[in-house]
Amino acid sequence: MIFAIQEINKDQILLPDITLGYRIYDDCASPKIATEIALALVNGQEETFAGHNCKRTLNIPGIVGGDGSSESIAVARIISPFKIPMVSYFSTCGCLSNRKEYPTFYRTIPSDYHQSRALVQLVKRFGWTWIGTISSNNAYGNSGMKAFTEAAVNLGICIAFSESLYRTDSAEKISKIVQVIKDSSTKVVVAFAGSGDMRVLFHEILRQDLTGIQWIGSEAWITTDIIAPDKSPRFLTGAIGTTVRVAEVPGLQDFLLRLHPSMFPGDSFVREFWEVTFRCSLTLGNTTQNATSFSGLPQCTGNESLFGVHDVYTDQKLDGISYNVYKAVYTFAHALHRMFSCETGRGPFKNNTCAHISNFQAWQLLHYMNSLHFTTTIGEKVYFDDEGNPAAAYDFVNWQKNANGGIEIKIVGHYDGSAPLGEELVLNPKHIIWSGGSQEIPRAVCSESCSPGTRKKARKGQPVCCFDCAACADGEISNITDSTDCIKCHFMYWSNERKDQCIPKEIEYLAFRETLGIILVMLALIGMCMAINIAAIFFRYRETPLVKANNSELSFLLLLALICCFLCSVTFIGEPSDWSCMLRHTTFGVTFVLCISCILVKTILVLMAFNATHPSSNRMRWFGQKQQRLSVFFLTLIQGLICALWLIIAPPFPTRNTSHYREIIILECDVGSSAAFYSVSGYIAFLSCLCFVLAFLARKLPDNFNEAKCLTFSMLIFCAVWITFIPAYATSPGKYTVAVEVFAILASSFGLLLCIYVPKCYIIMITPEKNTKKNLMSKAIEKQL
Repeated sequence: MIFAIQEINKDQILLPDITLGYRIYDDCASPKIATEIALALVNGQEETFAGHNCKRTLNIPGIVGGDGSSESIAVARIISPFKIPMVSYFSTCGCLSNRKEYPTFYRTIPSDYHQSRALVQLVKRFGWTWIGTISSNNAYGNSGMKAFTEAAVNLGICIAFSESLYRTDSAEKISKIVQVIKDSSTKVVVAFAGSGDMRVLFHEILRQDLTGIQWIGSEAWITTDIIAPDKSPRFLTGAIGTTVRVAEVPGLQDFLLRLHPSMFPGDSFVREFWEVTFRCSLTLGNTTQNATSFSGLPQCTGNESLFGVHDVYTDQKLDGISYNVYKAVYTFAHALHRMFSCETGRGPFKNNTCAHISNFQAWQLLHYMNSLHFTTTIGEKVYFDDEGNPAAAYDFVNWQKNANGGIEIKIVGHYDGSAPLGEELVLNPKHIIWSGGSQEIPRAVCSESCSPGTRKKARKGQPVCCFDCAACADGEISNITDSTDCIKCHFMYWSNERKDQCIPKEIEYLAFRETLGIILVMLALIGMCMAINIAAIFFRYRETPLVKANNSELSFLLLLALICCFLCSVTFIGEPSDWSCMLRHTTFGVTFVLCISCILVKTILVLMAFNATHPSSNRMRWFGQKQQRLSVFFLTLIQGLICALWLIIAPPFPTRNTSHYREIIILECDVGSSAAFYSVSGYIAFLSCLCFVLAFLARKLPDNFNEAKCLTFSMLIFCAVWITFIPAYATSPGKYTVAVEVFAILASSFGLLLCIYVPKCYIIMITPEKNTKKNLMSKAIEKQL
């Protein structure tokens, strides 16, 4: 401060012909003493301080300080009604940004609001979600830790323990705090506390020999000598924290190194500093040794020099606080300069007046500070926002061992609160040394991360950072680490084995390329070839009695219908489409009705032939070739009309069945209109039952070759197949449902083909001697004929 004032007084541009003076008071980091000083200043009377009493009236235009937030709060509350501006260089409590309560307070150090977020960003950067916190039990610590905790919770960071202390607390309480740190499951501790409080805590840590803690510190203590230099490496190596942006003021270090008690005779601060630094007793002139001198120490010679001393005082490379003091002094200087540069008649006050240089008020100076902008000697632009705060900027420093085994504080990153969101924090992790000198980043989590494919499951009664990992259910996935929920896959997709990716569901249908499809197609082709061969045999021997006796026209028509049935079964195989779905259901219905109609007419012919009582009976004339064709056509036409209405109203269509299997999509045909489907099926069932009943009635009619027995047996097989088909169809899963349907079509078709035509082919081809009219007819029939 003295260096800055002397520099300003020598400046011929800033405040020319005006000399700044100063008074320095030691508040002893006590809000009580700070309050007494503030009251004395605003009352215009200085009470007894530093061993002397002054009674003259004071004109205090502004105050620089204090360093502690609690002290600044006490002073700011007293001076604000008097409009006295105050610029602090080290008070960081966010509460001081309240302009309603502290309207005259400014500072050259950022608010803890930003420092808290810088520390939270640091914690988040290294994946620490389970940390402990230590704070000073005062305005600085409580406000800073509150802001830190709020920001941490918003980013999903949990607090394992939170303790507060003050340097005057009992040894028992300090010991309990250290025990809490020992017992905690986390070894990362954020300390938002003053250097005096941390010094008390570390003395107890030293006594209990607690090591292995990764300390994260605020600017109040991270660059301070907390414990003895020979003990620091063991307990504080790896500590990392924020500090005010480092800036070296030109000429300051040389000014400090040339300091000598003779330059400030009677100054108790200089004398105490000199005696502590050189461990000697100082007596200058008539000044006796003060109470802080080291009794029993040798007398100082006065020839001591600071040029050979290496400590916090002489090392200005990491001292951003001194630069903040420097800026605070220049803040008042530039405000005064602007005030004294006011042109008469163009002033900002009543009647456009200006402040009088020798009799101005503090509130007039305050007016010029509200919109102050200036540039320091090192090129930094200084300004204050609406809350009296500067731009937030911090350096991150790391305690590292040097070559001599001592502690060296190095800058490893920085934080810029004015940077774009997400780019405020810049770190170089490769240059950071962690607790105990390790190169490995410490772990600080209550529960290990849940890998993709699992989700976090909260533990009852514990913080959100403490959880178990539960596997996602089938059909659900999580594709990120520490997912809180599993995502349900689209109905066309299913989760893979790891449950971290949705993959297309397996498509299932009865395909031509698979073994079952190939077998069914082969059976259909075999049946079709058999029917064609039988048709060829019947055509070859169409003039023989056996072929004529069995109504060759109906036999050929039935064979054609059976060929269509075999072909129809093939339409059920392959991927369903609009065309195939309509074709498979309608052709099935029509071709089977054609088959049953032919068999029904043949059965009726047998019954009529054997029930004729006289050879000249007209029954056979009533049911001649024309009536037989019309009967088959009419019966088939009914089914055709039903199928046509089916296709017009609500035809079958392909659909994806996702309800039967969760992980498989079954491609199948929806019947469209259930009424039409049941009408088609019911009509087939009706004709089949009628045909079976008539064939059963004709089974015992006398004949050497009674076709009624063949018809009866074929219809018995036909009905048995389809009756068995119903439960098999209902219980078969997926593509096997279609396979059962195809098998039923093939089985019933083979039953009709084999039972009706194989016995005839046997006689035609193997025993042609039986293929005579006489052998085919019974004597009773011969007589009737």
